[in-house]
Amino acid sequence: MKLCTILIALFAVLQTGAQETTNIDSQILEQMKFQTTSELIEKWYPLVIDSTDGGYFTTITHDFKLGEDQEKMVVTQARHLWVTSQVALHYKDTRFLSYAAHGFAFLKSKMWDHKNGGFYDFVDKQGRIIKNDKPQKTAYGNAFAIYGLAAYFKASGNHEALALAKETFHWLEQHSHDKVHKGYYQSLELDGTPIKRDDSFLSTSALGYKDQNSSIHLLEAFTELYHLWPNELLKQRLEELLLLIRDTIVHQDHYMNLFFTENWTPVSFKNTSRENIQKHYYLDHVSFGHDVETAYLMLEASEALQRKDHHITLDVGKAMVDHSLENGWDTALGGLFDGGYYFNDASNIEIVNADKNWWSQAEALNTLLIMDAHFPHDAHDYKKRFVELWSYIDTYFLDHTYGGWYEWGLDRRPESKNGDKGHIWKATYHHFRALVNCMQRLEASLEK
Repeated sequence: MKLCTILIALFAVLQTGAQETTNIDSQILEQMKFQTTSELIEKWYPLVIDSTDGGYFTTITHDFKLGEDQEKMVVTQARHLWVTSQVALHYKDTRFLSYAAHGFAFLKSKMWDHKNGGFYDFVDKQGRIIKNDKPQKTAYGNAFAIYGLAAYFKASGNHEALALAKETFHWLEQHSHDKVHKGYYQSLELDGTPIKRDDSFLSTSALGYKDQNSSIHLLEAFTELYHLWPNELLKQRLEELLLLIRDTIVHQDHYMNLFFTENWTPVSFKNTSRENIQKHYYLDHVSFGHDVETAYLMLEASEALQRKDHHITLDVGKAMVDHSLENGWDTALGGLFDGGYYFNDASNIEIVNADKNWWSQAEALNTLLIMDAHFPHDAHDYKKRFVELWSYIDTYFLDHTYGGWYEWGLDRRPESKNGDKGHIWKATYHHFRALVNCMQRLEASLEK
């Protein structure tokens, strides 16, 4: 065969592959558009608007009816504020600006502590503080308040929201920030005093520890705020968090430790029995979902700061994603398992929780497309994994009868089909953000 004929044949094959990829991208894009509007936004809003007591309802049943337990958590309220603000921006829908204003009013009047400052973690349906044995304030909760307030200001131009976001940042600076060891104390008393670990706490309790989860969401919140308020102190704290997460919280083997003592020594039960390790699973395991989410959040923060070492952050993020794909990916059906563990007597990581939660899969969708954009020819074939993951989600997470996402993959937890679609830890934030980010990336790719 002549060289020109070979080249023509090869070109035809490549064109066919490119066309197939384009067709798949187009199909997924259309599916995501439908899921984001008809099956997510329109199912949740205005259903969750509490027109009697303010804010957003918390518990939503499997068939999208209001559930019984309607206590309100600042995290859930702020996430709804963020989503409604983003919908108003993304879809130019003025209805959602009013839904966001509704949520802002509740946060400002009922969840902000007008005496001591800072946001309460929990209030009842009417907005009255709930007194229990949990910390009444957390860095995590206040982080999400900043996140939602910043998004609402961006959507509405309401300077009162920006002022409250700034005030929350300064409140965390005064009470939660550790001037010696850096980072932030997670659990706080009503007056903002950090709750520090001592021997009286149960070994299974996270109370008094620093942690990766509040750290990554403070990073997320500060990034959102920094785009709108490029304050020098905010910049310092954002950089401090980025480097703390990237260089200390992330283990040398490319996953994050979860909890830490005051000086950022990891909490580990590795040298104890398997039974004891299992007992302390919450405090010590490899969380594949948090790792893929953090890869995205670190890159987002690095870009906002325009750091010259962005390539280092990208490399660390890629290594975290690769570790999750190599060790936490279900090679049979797809999707990320909940957790693994490096036991002393084993050469490789062992999956210790094979359940799959909705937020990990959502965050992985977004991060896989980011990695594909940076490393399109990588051996991990991020685009292929993205397609596989979307197929898995479509089969085991999307409720094609009532709409929305199940909390757990039905392949592992079939009872999730009748579980609540919404509760204090599950609203619309993870999957809305992931879907919108993915749609924007797919649209940009198709336009090339």
